[in-house]
Amino acid sequence: MALKYPRVLLKLSGEALAGDKGFGFDFDTIREFARQVKAISEMGAQIGMVIGGGNIVRGSQISKMGMDRVSADYMGMLGTVINALAFQDVLEREGLDTRVMTAIRMEEIAEPYIRRRAIRHLEKGRAVIFAAGTGNPYFSTDTAAVLRGIQMKADVIIKATSVDGVYNADPKKDSSAQKFDAISFSDVVSKELKVMDHTAITLCKENALPLIVLNIHTKGIVAAALRGEPVGTLVS
Repeated sequence: MALKYPRVLLKLSGEALAGDKGFGFDFDTIREFARQVKAISEMGAQIGMVIGGGNIVRGSQISKMGMDRVSADYMGMLGTVINALAFQDVLEREGLDTRVMTAIRMEEIAEPYIRRRAIRHLEKGRAVIFAAGTGNPYFSTDTAAVLRGIQMKADVIIKATSVDGVYNADPKKDSSAQKFDAISFSDVVSKELKVMDHTAITLCKENALPLIVLNIHTKGIVAAALRGEPVGTLVS
């Protein structure tokens, strides 16, 4: 079946890699994610990924404890590199050729981010994990994901979460929360919905880059989204 979105930027939270542990890595969970990524690659999708670092260190949180915000954010960026290397290892064990590219140069363990090289990797069928955020403090990995999506000319951003879409309230805390099947970027901002940070949403809107929010724990859901099936919430 033809893909509606042949080139995708997949944003995965660092916490998702920890599974139910809350910290570090749950490799059984990571293997399930890797199998979904390999499945969409076998469908012909070109895949870029950005993984958060919340399972290791989140710069915005430790800065509230008194640490300098810039230093804290750089620590968070290094956490995303650790996650990228872990996910790369699991992907390659599943048989998917993968490259890690970092916004902060560290050639001994990963390639520096070079846009044309990244696109070439995608064209050759390699999954590319973009690590170290934007390389600058004060920018979230959500913003980094959208920025890389724009630069690699992705057809869609998929934000893989533990919730099956966008709600008007936190469904884990409010049983009356209502899900949106589709919503505009303007409404996300005006309703102050916590989908992505404001900078990321603005970049998506200005570049007409659609965003799908879905539950990564649902088997086969990423493939369904790329085929254009109505899963999760479409933000456009």
